[in-house]
Amino acid sequence: MTGPSQLSYDDQAPAALQLDAYLPYRLSVASNAVSGLIARAYEDRFALTVPQWRLICVLAEDGGQTQREIVARTVMDKVTVSRAARGLTARRLIVRSENQADGRSHVLTLTEEGRRLHAEIAPLALAYEAALICGLAPAEVAQLKRLLTRLQHAAGALAGGAPPLADPGLIGR
Repeated sequence: MTGPSQLSYDDQAPAALQLDAYLPYRLSVASNAVSGLIARAYEDRFALTVPQWRLICVLAEDGGQTQREIVARTVMDKVTVSRAARGLTARRLIVRSENQADGRSHVLTLTEEGRRLHAEIAPLALAYEAALICGLAPAEVAQLKRLLTRLQHAAGALAGGAPPLADPGLIGR
């Protein structure tokens, strides 16, 4: 893949950009619609932000993680992760402990209350996902996941770095 500075343009007149047909715009609008819907549910029922919920999910899946590892896994910026971690620590949903491997960082871990909250919210999150994809065939869902992974990888390559992948095994499928 080439970086943005290496992209070439034809000498011909460029095609008119139609926002509703422009894929980056469509992806952003779809993401905002889904995130907004889910964010309202998390905020209303559980007083959680989307970044806080993502942090809880990562810790539930992967166990204790440093903030740097969470940033890499979630593609959230470090300020967002730090703010989410502070809020969850204040609510006693996660704890910070010294990183035995690197004394300069801390490991974040879910508390029992954090695990309980994850167990309560996860079925709701899965229900939202099911409602969003109910009109798609299983093969279409699998294809959509593969295509999203490929787009994420291409965007990372254009930006000059490899993107974190939720499921690296999806790339070749």
